[in-house]
Formats: sequence, structure tokens, C-alpha cells
Amino acid sequence: MKVVVIGGGAAGQMAAAEASRNGNETVLLEQNEKLGKKLYITGKGRCNLTNTADRDEFIRNVTRNPRFLYSALNAFDHTDICSLIERNGVPVKTERGGRVFPVSDKSSDVLKALRRELDSDGVAVRLGTKVTGILISDGRVRGVRTETGTESADAVIVATGGVSYPQTGSTGDGYRFAAEAGHTVIPPKPSLVGLCTKESWPYALTGLTLKNVGMTAKRNGKRIFRELGELLLTHFGISGPMVLSLSSVIADSFENVEVSVDLKPALDEQTLDARLLRDLEENRQKTVKGAFHALLPSKLLDAVFAEAGVSGEKNVSDFTKADRRNLLEALKGMRLTVSGTRSFDEAIITRGGVSVSEINSSTMESKLIKRLFFAGEVLDVDALTGGFNLQIAWSTGVLAGRSIGL
Repeated sequence: MKVVVIGGGAAGQMAAAEASRNGNETVLLEQNEKLGKKLYITGKGRCNLTNTADRDEFIRNVTRNPRFLYSALNAFDHTDICSLIERNGVPVKTERGGRVFPVSDKSSDVLKALRRELDSDGVAVRLGTKVTGILISDGRVRGVRTETGTESADAVIVATGGVSYPQTGSTGDGYRFAAEAGHTVIPPKPSLVGLCTKESWPYALTGLTLKNVGMTAKRNGKRIFRELGELLLTHFGISGPMVLSLSSVIADSFENVEVSVDLKPALDEQTLDARLLRDLEENRQKTVKGAFHALLPSKLLDAVFAEAGVSGEKNVSDFTKADRRNLLEALKGMRLTVSGTRSFDEAIITRGGVSVSEINSSTMESKLIKRLFFAGEVLDVDALTGGFNLQIAWSTGVLAGRSIGL
């Protein structure tokens, strides 16, 4: 059986290798001049290739259609991708949070390992080949159309990715292919991306990273997110690991989302209040800002004073109990209102894609068109950061490749 795989990213390479390993003549078509351009930049170039979480924990980190993934994860999990990469000459290591990286910290080594796998499995790789459509007749796949002609096929696997990081070639072609085949496409939105805020105080602090702070988000007064970690203040609002996770939770709608940042999560209000009193007592002859100089970075302290409605130039002797209460509340809850997200240019992944209700989760085959398969980010499935999204790509790719001929 001849198989054409469209897209040379994580899902496409895995699908092609698996299909070929199972005795199919397999052609992998990639429009770029090399495979895995997005893989190359993942994990800041280190390639966080999976996560060691067990299946239940993994599923808890999937924010969109988690139940769809059970068969794929059973078919190919984190131990499988680690074994594949290592048997192709690239040892891996596990870091905080179960994140797995190549020991070399080079994504290029992962790409080399994948290419060795493709070559050993006999996959025909054609670079610089842009697919323009899928050939379908009588309810089944017949091949693909490229800019230079047609390629016949008994099965086609669409693994074109989403539309995030378009500079890597993620043009959304897979959505068009799916729609032309009659599939429902959930409108794509950026996810795992920085958030814009109505409040301007982060703008003046661009580049400042706040470590070990707490962040809570509410929508219409109901808590939807809570985490402890790192927060990056930017010229548009906020970013950093916690914010990326929050963006996934609110990717469908950022309306009416309010964020509260606890700058001193290790201290309860009573303990923090005692700290404030001690600083005041020890600095009676100073201004309020001078008294609290060790509490926070200077510019951040100015923002906290503004939030509290307190003048930092006040003398300590003029600092009232009400002032202290307002300062305490600001330290435990700097308020921000989400006004939007950054664009697809900066989004790590795409929320949305081919509706999974029209895909057989046991095979990744279309329920509408015979021998048409989908894998990876083109599907309406996504997860939090930490290697989960790449594992989704590996797993769905393997399952699609393995299902050819069933």
C-alpha cells in the first residue's frame, strides 16, 4: 500500500516511520527545505520532547479533548519516544516537572535521530514539495496534488501542524484540506502565549522576572486558575510559564478574566503584616519607600504603592494603619485584567483545528473519508507546557501510521 504523509514535523515524521516500518511504500512530503523547523525551536532550542507523567497525570494536563487521546497514548507513550531517540544515538535526561530533553540540550540532535529513523525505515523524503490539495473520489483518498503535479496514494496522513509560528511553515493548509474533505474545523486561536493587560504597570517593568510568585485567575468572580511560579512582565502585559498555562485555560475566550498576583505567597497576611511593622519600626526616620527598600525591586515597589494608593515619599511617621492595610492587600494581590492574547507569531501552539468528533480516536482515520488520517497539531487537541504537546504529536502520528491497512 502506498502512503503519502503531508508535513515533516513531529507527527508527520513519526507517522511516516511507522507506516513504512509496517511494510507500506511511504513518501513524506515537506514544503520547507528541511524537516522539523518548528521542532528545532521548541524548548528554546533544547527540545522538550516529552514528559514522564503517567497516563492519568498526562491527561490532566490536556486542556482540549483529553479523552480523545487514550488510544494514542496507549499505542506510543513517553517511554517509547525516549527509546526511539536513544537507539538512534541521542541520550535523554529528565528535569524538573518530568520534562525530558536530549542530554546535549540540542534540538538538532533530536532531528538527526528522527532522520536516522526515517532512513532506516525506508521512508522517501521529498523536501521543498508543497501540497495544494487532496485527491478524493467515491468517498476515499486517491492521492495528493502538489505544485508540480499529482502523487497517487492508497492512504494520506495530514500532519501539517497548526498556524502558530508561521515563519516555520505553519500556514494552516491542513485546515483547508480538512474542510475541502467535508470536515468541521474549529476556528484556530493562539494558545500557550503571552497575555495583554488593560493595566499599564507591567509595561514600565518590561523584562523584570518575578520568581516564586502566586497567580490566581477568575472569570466573572469564579476561580479558573491558580499556580505558583515565574512571571515575566512585558511591554504588552505578562508572560512566562504560568501565563502560558493560563492562556491555554482561557484560549477559547479571554473575556472577563481578572488576574491577581501574590508577590509574597510564602507569607500569610499576618506574617507579612508583622514584616511590614518591623520594617517601619527599624526605619522610623526614613520615607516609606526607604523603609521597604528590601521588600521588592524599586520599580516594582513603586507599582505596588500605586496599586495601594500610598505615596512612597511619605514619612514613616505619617504612614497610617489604613495605609499598611492597603499595602498589604496590594502585595498579596496585584490586579490585572486580561485584554487579549499575543498573536500566532508568538504562540507555541494552536487551539482549534479538525474536530475530533469526526476522527476515529482508535486509528486517527477520518469518519468521513476512507484512508484519510490526521495527526498532531492539526487536530483540535492541545495541552499545557512541559512536553505534553510534542508527545501528543508523537502518539497520534504513530497511531495513524500504524493504522494504515487495518
